[in-house]
Amino acid sequence: MNRYNSYKDSGVEWIGEIPKHWDCVRLGMIGTFSSSGIDKKSNASEVPVRMVNYTDIIQKRKYNSIQDGTKEYMQITTPKTKFEEHRLKKGDMVFIPSSETIDDLGYSSLIDFDDEDVVYSYHIIRFQNKREIYHYFKKYLINHSLVLSQFSKESKGTTRQIIGRNVFNNINVVLPPIQEQELIVAYLDKKTAIVDTLIASKEQKINILKEKRTALINHVITKGLDPKVKLKDSGVEWIGEIPEHWVMKKMKYIFQIQKRISGELGYDVLSITQKGIKIKDIESGKGQVSMDYTKYQIVEIGDFAMNHMDLLTGFIDISPYKGVTSPDYRVFSKIDKKINSNFYLSLFQFGYTNKVFYGFGQGSSMFGRWRLPSLEFNNFKLPYPSLEEQNQIVKYLDNQFQEIDETISLEQKKIETLKEYRQALISEVVTGKIKVVKD
Repeated sequence: MNRYNSYKDSGVEWIGEIPKHWDCVRLGMIGTFSSSGIDKKSNASEVPVRMVNYTDIIQKRKYNSIQDGTKEYMQITTPKTKFEEHRLKKGDMVFIPSSETIDDLGYSSLIDFDDEDVVYSYHIIRFQNKREIYHYFKKYLINHSLVLSQFSKESKGTTRQIIGRNVFNNINVVLPPIQEQELIVAYLDKKTAIVDTLIASKEQKINILKEKRTALINHVITKGLDPKVKLKDSGVEWIGEIPEHWVMKKMKYIFQIQKRISGELGYDVLSITQKGIKIKDIESGKGQVSMDYTKYQIVEIGDFAMNHMDLLTGFIDISPYKGVTSPDYRVFSKIDKKINSNFYLSLFQFGYTNKVFYGFGQGSSMFGRWRLPSLEFNNFKLPYPSLEEQNQIVKYLDNQFQEIDETISLEQKKIETLKEYRQALISEVVTGKIKVVKD
């Protein structure tokens, strides 16, 4: 590992020593931050513009965060004065000052285009440097673990984490001479591209394994385990053919919709996401109800809970917790004792993957009010094999999933290791712990 000839104390504990000819400076000393106050509304009397938003920065987080102008940014309008003051220019950086996820705080994206009609939203803030910095060095200046961890430590808030303007102004960064900034960018671009290629290949492997997992579920929960069994038409398009000896039953004969309103505080609040049912992190910090959730419905351990709103319409999981959830969600429990809950969970998640429930919903998906009415829910027809077959299918899937899930977990750990190496490499190079020399 190459080192510089001489070092000095940066004066900042988390940075440590830096090359003697480098500078350690506060962001507020080398540029200015500004907010726009521009929201998502449109008004015919205002100037039509495109807007870089919070999500545009997050979506770029996977790799070096550069806004190259090719994305279809949100179209809105804004008063002419705001447009002139807050139009983005090439070389600007946009930062995330608040987020539900602490890891996103302070993450930045470099503006790498010079279009005439792009502004930034009130959810993010802009940084314009007044000291010369090599354009592409900016993508490494902030976005590494040493700096981002400082933003995380300074965050305030409960349900949403926030960092103030003073934090941005006082964050310390390391600035090498311009010529060395260019060398560092060339070196890191090359090294991170290799790491990113490795990560992409492992992510592709994981996606293939997940597709195999899904295909396996889709087949055995509708066709069973016997490859020689005679099939018949189920009469339901999304199910297709089923074994000849299976029957179809309406949902209402297997499950019952529950509407147990809590009427009191003190329950854990549950959220339903694609990652499963979780205890929601709310203001009390312990997931306990601290606001008026008395009109929320009770979920018992073993209940099925279904998010039938927004684009998650139809996602279902079995709750491992007792708690309450939004009255807009569907909670139901089995009334037929001759069923294996995990067999039907796999069937429901097959329906979710294929957007079956979404097709029967009603409302306005544009405004996030897309629901599956009780009548349609109750009249859904489902395959109904014997309990013995259900148990056999669940056991078979569990055995198959164990190998697939272990492989996925191993690949995910490798990806995390590569990401940690990537971050550590950037941190070491941009703080001068590793000397970059010209090839």
